[in-house]
Amino acid sequence: MARTHFQQEDVNKYRKFKKVDGATYHRVNQFLRKRTYITAREWAIARLCTDFRTRSGAEMTFIGQNLPQLVPFMQEPYSPQAVNQARNSFKKKVYKSGATFFYGAMCGFFTSEELDDLLFEASEVARFLLEVERTSLEIDEEIEIEDRITEVMRSVGRAATHILNSRMAETGESPVEDGGGDQT
Repeated sequence: MARTHFQQEDVNKYRKFKKVDGATYHRVNQFLRKRTYITAREWAIARLCTDFRTRSGAEMTFIGQNLPQLVPFMQEPYSPQAVNQARNSFKKKVYKSGATFFYGAMCGFFTSEELDDLLFEASEVARFLLEVERTSLEIDEEIEIEDRITEVMRSVGRAATHILNSRMAETGESPVEDGGGDQT
């Protein structure tokens, strides 16, 4: 059940991002930009919006006012509008990254092995970010998520093979066997 509001005691109990205590915003941002398309601001605020979710959404005012106490590398409070903007920016980047990834998989750009490598690297970065946040998934949760992603990727691979083979049949070319993602 979602809460209705948060208080100072919630700020005092919040223990995420402690692994980057002492790191500057610039340094965290630089690390993220090498591995993802999100900024340190977007990462921190997206996490906070998940952790401080209420029945009616995230507590933008609470998050913004307490940002420096909740996230060690954030130096100033944010307005609720700035929190909302960062959250929306994170969401847009995730959608665009997902669309780009699936397009690359569906058009047959990647082989099955390349997709496996890509997914492995992406999951390693995601696990590391969760570790830095001091968030952990139970092993069963992690396996379930990976299984769902694997099934989706197999479905994408089958669809890509079908589309490519249909196009090749129209032009009289030989069908594709790999499918760019059949066996992830």
